[in-house]
Amino acid sequence: MDNNYTVLARKYRSQDFQSLIGQDVLVKTLTTAINTSRIAHAYIFTGIRGTGKTSTARILAKALNCLSSQHATATPCGTCENCRAIAAGQHIDVMEIDAASHTGVDNMRDILDAAQYRPTNGRYKVYIIDEVHMLSTSAFNALLKTLEEPPAHVIFILATTEIRKVPVTILSRCQRFDLVRVPVETLKKHFNAIATKEQIQLDDAACELLARAADGSVRDGLSLLDQAIAQTGGNVTESAVLDMLKRADRGVVMDLMRTMLTGDTAAALDMVDTIYTNGADLAMLLTDMMEWTHWATRMHPALHAGDGTASPYTADMRAQILELNKTVTLNTLSRLWQVLVAAVPEMAAAGNPKQCFDMLIVRCMHIADMPSISEILKQNAPTSRAMPTMDGARSTANTPPKSPAPQPTPHDDTPTAPVPSDTPDVTETVPDASDQRITITSLDDLCAALTTKREILLYSYFNNNIEVSSFAPGKITFYDRKGDGDFAQKLAAWLFDTTGTTWILERDTESHNAQTIAEQKKSELISDPLVAGAMSLFGDAEIISVTK
Repeated sequence: MDNNYTVLARKYRSQDFQSLIGQDVLVKTLTTAINTSRIAHAYIFTGIRGTGKTSTARILAKALNCLSSQHATATPCGTCENCRAIAAGQHIDVMEIDAASHTGVDNMRDILDAAQYRPTNGRYKVYIIDEVHMLSTSAFNALLKTLEEPPAHVIFILATTEIRKVPVTILSRCQRFDLVRVPVETLKKHFNAIATKEQIQLDDAACELLARAADGSVRDGLSLLDQAIAQTGGNVTESAVLDMLKRADRGVVMDLMRTMLTGDTAAALDMVDTIYTNGADLAMLLTDMMEWTHWATRMHPALHAGDGTASPYTADMRAQILELNKTVTLNTLSRLWQVLVAAVPEMAAAGNPKQCFDMLIVRCMHIADMPSISEILKQNAPTSRAMPTMDGARSTANTPPKSPAPQPTPHDDTPTAPVPSDTPDVTETVPDASDQRITITSLDDLCAALTTKREILLYSYFNNNIEVSSFAPGKITFYDRKGDGDFAQKLAAWLFDTTGTTWILERDTESHNAQTIAEQKKSELISDPLVAGAMSLFGDAEIISVTK
């Protein structure tokens, strides 16, 4: 048996800062620190798996102990005894500790005791603690003092994928570096270079699929490339990668989304059957549909966000999306996205994913052609009734012209009957706030005056809690549902200041089951045919509050 094969993720592991891909900020900072002799005593590297945390720690250990220079160098030779031993994980002064299997305080105490002794072969003793978030609380506490003031010859390098689980007391003692996801284009160049060295045929489309499936992780991408090479024997094609990843071709996804948005339910379900029979993973298909919806939204002309050049689609596919966007509204794409996102946990919990996916398709097609709420209201509104506009005014396109009628004040939305000409209306009897006296002859006048004078607290309490039994100029009989003892005194004082006359406010001891002003407005609103028609469209709809 040949046991000498080394997987690509290990064979092409970065050995120096120049070969560390996708982490330009990290490389620049560390090389500058080494060249200027500003080497910290503790570093912590964090990021998703496969972005180079442990590799960076080893490269930094080489830079500190390389024998090609009299001091630390940002360009370790890689050939000296120390560099080769560190790369092989066999250097006596560079200790890699797996925190997942050395979690206790005793393990940490052994490490700290050994740290007091000077290095044997190198300039520095380097402790690389991988997955440091796995340490116990007592182990972290034991590390604190030494991590803050270690011996001059000791460097700590911590690595973790769960930075939030590391205590703040540890983070504050380290220089933190966040390793970012490696961009797709960078991964593609890296995979193509490796394929050339390995004498492997790698299609551009297959390379892009692998790079996107890697999700920013170099190790994940190389593992997938290794698997694809083993499956194809060295000729990695798009179809082979699609089959390996159990993903549908993007062209198939394009056709499915187009069919869904045109409303052909039978054709869409037949396409799903075919995709499922060909072995595609429905969870991955759902992810591809979400990806399409995201980019179609980004490319919609209503957003003016560009033509989606950065999207994973070809120029021909982008042209198809732009053409489809001419007939699809932004609201439709937004609703489609919400339904797809909600289906992710459903798919994970479903006993039969195929049935769940079929129902998802049906649901998407029904919401895709759903008109907007404004369109529903227009379709169901009586033609003889004026439609409300956004500013609360009435449209009179379908009604004959009428003589001018008194207009309510901006904060009073209570429908009012026509006022006789000899009756003073609110707009005439309630001048602006600079006037000293106004006339109040009705309950509507009182509400309008409270609003005009900006007595918001009095108006709100009166509107929501007071049942008016009788109202006459100079006298109000009412029942206070909350029993505020100061309300009558405050309102009477305000009425005297506003009208110049004394008002008598009588409080009823029992409720007569009368409606408050707010309840009256709500009842009138519910009885409005236009509102009733709108609410009938939604079975569980209710009016929460009425505001102007």
